[in-house]
Amino acid sequence: RANLDTLVIERGAYGGNIFQTSEIENYPGGMPAETGAEFSARIEAQAEAFGMQRAYGNVSEAELEGPVKKIVCGDTSYLAKAVVIATGTVPTALGFEGEKEFTGMGVSYCAVCDGPFFSGKDVFVIGGGDAAVDESMHLSKFCRKVTVVHRRDEFRAAKSIVDKAAKIPNIEFLMDTVIVKAVGDGMIETVVTENVKTGEQQVFTAREGENFGVFVFVGMKPQTDIFKGVVDMEGGYIVTDEKMRTNVPGVFAAGDVRKKSLRQVVTATADGAIAAVEAEAYIVETGC
Repeated sequence: RANLDTLVIERGAYGGNIFQTSEIENYPGGMPAETGAEFSARIEAQAEAFGMQRAYGNVSEAELEGPVKKIVCGDTSYLAKAVVIATGTVPTALGFEGEKEFTGMGVSYCAVCDGPFFSGKDVFVIGGGDAAVDESMHLSKFCRKVTVVHRRDEFRAAKSIVDKAAKIPNIEFLMDTVIVKAVGDGMIETVVTENVKTGEQQVFTAREGENFGVFVFVGMKPQTDIFKGVVDMEGGYIVTDEKMRTNVPGVFAAGDVRKKSLRQVVTATADGAIAAVEAEAYIVETGC
């Protein structure tokens, strides 16, 4: 809208993590029962209507000092007067035996993406935050049974979400427990859990001819490795002021990649609006 030439570099799906969300309930003014993919498509269409240009690729290098910034994607380089870092986060792996081996073959980090593969089957959801409980409710719509495994005796998720999940007949909570092993021939056929307080192990075996799904939601990792030593960070998250400015002039950050207290789509869109306006102001003020 400021008539600036704007390029968005993406390596996956536009919208980031919200693209994988089954239903958005906490965005003021959102469409009823709208999926993350639908929401992302509306944002993408609006940006395109105002002239957004796009490029696909993995950013391998970022030279952000000086009046002209350089972003490198393989053999291609892009030059800009201002940069907004919105690289977001990725799911954290848990590290239990078999997790890496069965990733994509029973272990998943996206219920929306892989849930339908386990229609009518039993699945496990690992985690105790909003994402874990929310995704367990999504899975309960088509899975026979959803067992939520949480290593603590209380959930971190909002009480309203937990109460809602507790009322769903095919959701079961397994507290003070972790998954230690997943075993199977090609797909997960056996899951071993352990009580963190007693050390007692429990073995779950899939019904004959079936297999388990294990969905992991135990945290996120900010995608900031290429910016280390370039912009200030805390715990891997980029530090900004209230205007989304980093310590490097002309470089801003927005969304989940930023150090802040709440990571939701509503705060990400607010960050983006502020970063865009401030990037424009920076370009005008510096005359670069």
